[in-house]
Amino acid sequence: MKSAVETLNPTRVRLTVEVPFEELKPSLDAAYKKINQQVTVPGFRKGKIPARVIDQRFGRGAVLEEAINDALPKFYTEAVNEGELNVLGQPEVDITEFNDGQELKFTAEVDIRPVIEIPDYSGIEVTVDAIEVSDEDVDKALEQLRERFASTTVVERAAADGDVVVVDLEASVEGEVLEDGVAAGVTYTIGSGQLLDGIDEAVIGLEAGGSATFTSELKGGSAAGKEAQVKVDVTTVQARELPELDDDFAQLASEFDTLEELRADAVKRQERIKQYDQATQAQEKVLDALLELVEIPLPEKLLKDEIETRVHNLEHHQFPAAGLDWDSFLENEGKTREEYDQEIEGQAKKGIKTQFVLDELVSTEKLSVNQEELTEHLMRRAASSGMSPDQFAQAVVEGGQVPLLVGEVARGKALALVVEAATVKDTNGEVVDLEDEEDETGETVQATSEDADAETAKGEGSEA
Repeated sequence: MKSAVETLNPTRVRLTVEVPFEELKPSLDAAYKKINQQVTVPGFRKGKIPARVIDQRFGRGAVLEEAINDALPKFYTEAVNEGELNVLGQPEVDITEFNDGQELKFTAEVDIRPVIEIPDYSGIEVTVDAIEVSDEDVDKALEQLRERFASTTVVERAAADGDVVVVDLEASVEGEVLEDGVAAGVTYTIGSGQLLDGIDEAVIGLEAGGSATFTSELKGGSAAGKEAQVKVDVTTVQARELPELDDDFAQLASEFDTLEELRADAVKRQERIKQYDQATQAQEKVLDALLELVEIPLPEKLLKDEIETRVHNLEHHQFPAAGLDWDSFLENEGKTREEYDQEIEGQAKKGIKTQFVLDELVSTEKLSVNQEELTEHLMRRAASSGMSPDQFAQAVVEGGQVPLLVGEVARGKALALVVEAATVKDTNGEVVDLEDEEDETGETVQATSEDADAETAKGEGSEA
């Protein structure tokens, strides 16, 4: 076999491959064997039909076609390896010349990873928000804690904002009660916004035993996205009572004896939250600065496929789950379709660039991932997915996604190197020490480039 590589542009090549007919013999033998198992010829046992009989009955062309289909991927892979190409996605193959007994010639156009030169990134400087915990931050945290320990008492009065009501619901569309539109004994806090739009106005002012009807767009179920008439029956009204913010509450809600100790702990917790937010901000800004230093041509097809994947996920997964369509989604976002398309394209470009650059860093810095790092990453991913570690690990292995996770960890380590080399200052001009947050670096870059990871995984898989 002979092959040659022609560079069409920085991200696409054309392979020209010539295969002597003799090298097709293993595929021809496999083709005859496969056809033997699929057809029946009177007078011959299944699987024992001579090649000449197959040629006569089914045509030599059918055998050659089967052989070429078997051989092309192998010769394409050989040509890729011979050319030391880092290909992305599936090739566009064109058989340019082939006759029985003669040389097979074909071309294959395919996207490749662009050659990237990583510049000196030690001079990167970014500014992040200073860590400042205000009294308002602490008060809000303590108020949220009080909410968790709120109690309810049944009252014989009309429901008011902030009350907890127990209701029965019945949704109808065009006069027909929906099979999945009936619910009994639903507990709802008025004003929480965690149920149907319009229910707050409907139940406020009703006492136990009262009813009302309101119109609302259904967010899920068989009639998601449709306007429904919803009948609500209030069965119970409960007043919420928050505990007093005192030493007794501190003892109830924590391991502390006094409110002063609880408040001091809340200050420390808010500082830790803001430290993590600061580290995340630093990583994102350093990454943006790194990407600005590197010129990266993007494979057109890869970018197009990535954009289409994002739009498909919106239309077929996120929209149905939320009861949305493009009109309602864009209204919620406050954008036109053109503006949102531009936003998706920008996100896709950044995701692909991020992965290309960090993968190049992994290679040049010879970074590796050990079992402990992979396990820790898997545990975090499992927690964020709502699955147990065992379930998540099984899904990863069965889906062949282990290399994807290894890549995520490696890219996290690559970004950590850049962040460590960069100068990070807060808005007060103080140098920020991110050492305490370095174990979170991998998760930040994962969130930045997870879609690109999935897309490139498909491209890498096509090499095999």
